[in-house]
Order: sequence, then structure tokens, then C-alpha cells
Amino acid sequence: MKKFLTIFFCFPFLLPTHLSNACTRVVYQGPNGNIITARSMDWKDEIPADIWLFPRGMNRNGAVGPNSVTWRSKYGSVVTSAFDISSTDGMNEKGLVANLLWLAESSYPEFDGKGKGLSIAAWVQFMLDNFATVTEAVDAMRYRDFEVVSANIPGTERLATLHLSISDTSGDNAIFEYVDGNMLIHHDRSYNVMTNSPVFDQQLALNAYWKSIGGLHMLPGTNRAADRFARASFYINAISQTDDMRISVASVFSVIRNCSVPFGISSEEEPNISSTRWRSVSDQKNLVYYFETVLTPNTFWVDISKVDFSEKSTVKKLSVSNHETYAGNTNKLFKTAKPFEFAGI
Repeated sequence: MKKFLTIFFCFPFLLPTHLSNACTRVVYQGPNGNIITARSMDWKDEIPADIWLFPRGMNRNGAVGPNSVTWRSKYGSVVTSAFDISSTDGMNEKGLVANLLWLAESSYPEFDGKGKGLSIAAWVQFMLDNFATVTEAVDAMRYRDFEVVSANIPGTERLATLHLSISDTSGDNAIFEYVDGNMLIHHDRSYNVMTNSPVFDQQLALNAYWKSIGGLHMLPGTNRAADRFARASFYINAISQTDDMRISVASVFSVIRNCSVPFGISSEEEPNISSTRWRSVSDQKNLVYYFETVLTPNTFWVDISKVDFSEKSTVKKLSVSNHETYAGNTNKLFKTAKPFEFAGI
């Protein structure tokens, strides 16, 4: 097996006793087409991340051997990588946002190399490269001729298990999960929150209980995925409905921070509790990608409406893996770089 997700996002770190499966994703649906998606990346150990600008016209490979899915990128995108082996989070030039989160209950079909496959490390990029809307992506995944392929984390007997969320500029949402070897597609504008376990339909059922109580009276406050789901669901609907981007972006940041895990938190009794390492907020109306890490003092952003994504342009990278500190618009700070290779089998 080639290097496969040596360390990945929102999932166990190296050994089963070092579980790290806390992440949150939430979508704000404001007036006048103001759609904003935020996510937190939580991990027990440090997770080097870099931000990339990928142009149109890139030839891609699903990284699972001779029968890998291949494609040529239709849209340019900004993505955050983990260890420069996978795209974990990002937005394309049409405002489609994709996020990967851990789901322990995931179960993938057997991959024998005879059918077509796509490495789970490339799943986010496949979405961003090919689709402008959630409906397009849902149709493609419903009638796909390939399967998403995962494998054990090297040195363990634990499978890299994840589910994928996407949102678009209309506020539409979809969540893709592999359960019992089959892909389940949850597609509805109302699906604006996702965390980790349990599977999504059970998350909705748990959240219905908290809605009946009312968030102004009581909300669950632990770091458990179900509790973060309830808090995110309440707060994203409680903040101001406005098309003032300064206010709405600040409000969405406040929600995702509320659902984050304080830095340095760990528990011997509950090793799955893990610190938030970074957060992203995607302004899908204006195509601005905001980013912050817990070890740097500033929030910065990339205005992809002003990025040259033409086929003649180059891949560019902004390093944040060494705790570089940036402030404000970072468009001019990206440097030409060789694209990373997706981890595969």
C-alpha cells in the first residue's frame, strides 16, 4: 500500500487510543443571497495545514491504481490541505463549498481494483473541480460509476471513516455518507449543520429533542458531537439576519467558535475530545475565504473573485503549517508551487 492518509483530518491519530474526531460545519442562510459556510478542524495533535489556489484545466487522478477516476478541473478553487496529502475544506469559483468530517459509523464497499475508484483524500477536490451547485453534485454522485475508497490508517487496524458536506450559493445543502457499504445522500436546504457521530439522520433526531426544549432555556455544553450539533443549530438561526457582510461574517465566526474545543483540552477518560486547530469561513456570495488558526493572532482571507483561475495560471500556495502570521487580504502572498499528490492506495 502506498502512503494512505498517514494522518488525516478529524480522525484518529496513529493509534486507536488517540481518537480525535471532533469537527463542526454550519451554514448561515441570510437575506439577499448571503450564504456563509463555516467549519472548525479539531485534532488531538498538531495538523499542518496549507492553503492552495488551483486553476481550471488541471488533470486529476483518483489515486487508487489503474482504475482511478480521472477528470480535468472545470472550476478553480481555494482549498485547505492536511499534511499536503488531501483537500479537506474549500470553495470553488462558483461558490460551492465542500468539507470532510469524521464519521465512525462509515462503512465502504469492498474495492478490488476492478471497478473505478476515488481516494477519499480527493473527494473534496472532485466536488470543487467539477460542480457549481449542490444539485449537480448530488445527481453525479447518485448516478456515479465509481466508489469512494478508504483504507486503514497505517500502523493501525482502524479505517479512515469520513462523511462529506457541500453547500452552494443558493443555500442548498447535501451530506454524503457511506453506511453498510452504501452511499446515503441527504439533500435539503435545511441541512445546514453537520458534526460527527452518529449518522446524519440520528443527528437530526437528537437535535429535534433540543429544539423542543428551546435554546434560550438550556443548551448542551459538552464537546460531544451531538451537543455541538445542537448548539450550532440553535445559534446559526439565532444570530442576526443581515446582508451586512461585516456583521454576518463576524456572527458566523462567533457561532463556529462557540462550537470549538478550547485549545489544550484533553481527557484520559474521553480521548476523543480534541482541541480546535483552525477554522474557515466561506463567504459564498462574495467569494471570500476566511481562515484562522489558534496559534496565530489574526484572521486573514483570500478574495478568490480576484484570483486568475485560467488554465494558463499556476498552482499557488500559502503556507500556514509553520504558524506563519498573516492579516487581511493575502492574495498577493501566495507563491507558485507544485501541487501535492493525493494520498491513495
